[in-house]
Amino acid sequence: MTTYIVRRLLQAIPLLLIITAVVFVLIQLTGDPLAAYGRGRVRAEDRARLRHQLGLDQPVLPAITLDENRQITVVPGQYLTWLGRVASFDWGESIVTKQPVLEMIGSRLGNTLILMGAAYAITLAASLLLGVYSAARQYSFFDNLLTTASFIGYSFPIFTLALLLLYLFAVNFKAWGLPYFPTGGMYDLEAGPTIPQYLWHLVLPVAALSIIDIAGYTRFLRSSMLEVLSQDYVRTARAKGVMERIVLLRHALKNAALPFVTLLGLNLPFALAGAIVTETIFAWPGMGRLFWEHVQKSDYPVVMGILLVVSVAVVLFQIITDVTYTFLDPRIRLT
Repeated sequence: MTTYIVRRLLQAIPLLLIITAVVFVLIQLTGDPLAAYGRGRVRAEDRARLRHQLGLDQPVLPAITLDENRQITVVPGQYLTWLGRVASFDWGESIVTKQPVLEMIGSRLGNTLILMGAAYAITLAASLLLGVYSAARQYSFFDNLLTTASFIGYSFPIFTLALLLLYLFAVNFKAWGLPYFPTGGMYDLEAGPTIPQYLWHLVLPVAALSIIDIAGYTRFLRSSMLEVLSQDYVRTARAKGVMERIVLLRHALKNAALPFVTLLGLNLPFALAGAIVTETIFAWPGMGRLFWEHVQKSDYPVVMGILLVVSVAVVLFQIITDVTYTFLDPRIRLT
């Protein structure tokens, strides 16, 4: 197992290099980072000086240049310069705010983990419960009702659902004189950052994230459970008189969870980047909102820092997913 994990980590290094190089080039093509200073307010010589100070006058990728004396010079380029700083745990400074990128990401990462952690905890608990129960009661009234609700929930765009929740439970509840939920932020300034305030402000954004995911995960797990429940070993266990609860949880769910775990392993890493739409609508100061604010300004040090966190998380979660397979199915061995 240890050898497998080490090999996967070593294989991930060239993959991360390719991903970051491609993303770095694409970000450089999206806009001018100096546009945030305004074209009319900054003189041309000052703009050139800023471009030189920030290294933006260098080629994006390593290049070979030939000067007037026909001497060959190798220019490392902006990407290798950025990569060298990352390797020394110096991710640079934001072009817009002049703050260290690591500090900016660190200040937002905790907020995103709170939001996404709460959303995924509710999503997993509800999906497992509803998916297993729906498969065990196939074609019952509850199964048909859940199927209809799942299709409706999964069809809603996240921005539409978030705005509907705000309109109903924040705006209308306040107009009706009912206890209403806040429209944004993590806490009220008068009350301060307390746990009850965090929980109260989490309700609507977590609901917006969870409803769609619960609808999709429940349908996925139900289909996987139905396929497993038709297998011979499940019928054999039932024929031996094994309790239905044990058949569902111990025999069926473990094998049905394999594709479910794969889906989670693909989706969870991107939760670290935050839900861009949800965090923007509910003014939640997380990674998604940070990414959206700075990608509009072509602030590539911040954008690259966030994308690097996501890329590393994807690699790590894929390894964790593969290791989890061995616990769910003893027949799987990682060599």
